[in-house]
Amino acid sequence: MPDAPTIGILALQGSVREHQRAIRRCGAVPALVKQAEEIALLDGLIIPGGESTTIAKLMSQAGLTETIKQAAEDGLAIFGTCAGLILMAREIAEGEQGLLGLIDIKARRNAYGSQAESFEADIAFDSLSSKKYRAIFIRAPLVEATGSSVTVLASYQGKPVLLEERQFLVSCFHPELTDDLEIHRHFLKMIEKNKGQVKQKRG
Repeated sequence: MPDAPTIGILALQGSVREHQRAIRRCGAVPALVKQAEEIALLDGLIIPGGESTTIAKLMSQAGLTETIKQAAEDGLAIFGTCAGLILMAREIAEGEQGLLGLIDIKARRNAYGSQAESFEADIAFDSLSSKKYRAIFIRAPLVEATGSSVTVLASYQGKPVLLEERQFLVSCFHPELTDDLEIHRHFLKMIEKNKGQVKQKRG
């Protein structure tokens, strides 16, 4: 596909292959990211679900934390799912500051239950679409608070589970584990809208 965006997937731990498959099905080019220098080649980045503490440690060891922060400041669009949401949150309810601090939310780890309590549920899009979406929650975080500039795109039982702020998108659930590409396509639209700004900042 000519001029297809290159979407990096942080490939340190977690549901990497599933995001890779979804991005390819959307017509974009997936790229597995393990080194800091690979970030500069991307049009967007996905931080997948997995174990947030493990991913954070591996990011630090690979020198990726500060590189991703700088790329975000330069306008790179970033999508975090489940553990990715925890890493992108500004504040963690357990009393920690978020590792990347990219999106103005307060999140609580594993608030929807343990691995054994994983579940599927229909969620309602607030503004993205009029249809119901079947979401998969696995050790999912809860968003306890949002800043005034955060937009809630979908909710479950009155709580936000899909949110965006500027060029950042986060979900409490795992959209990569379904065949519905609605959310990945939305992220690609965010990237397209943001692409000119990124190129200008990168020079």
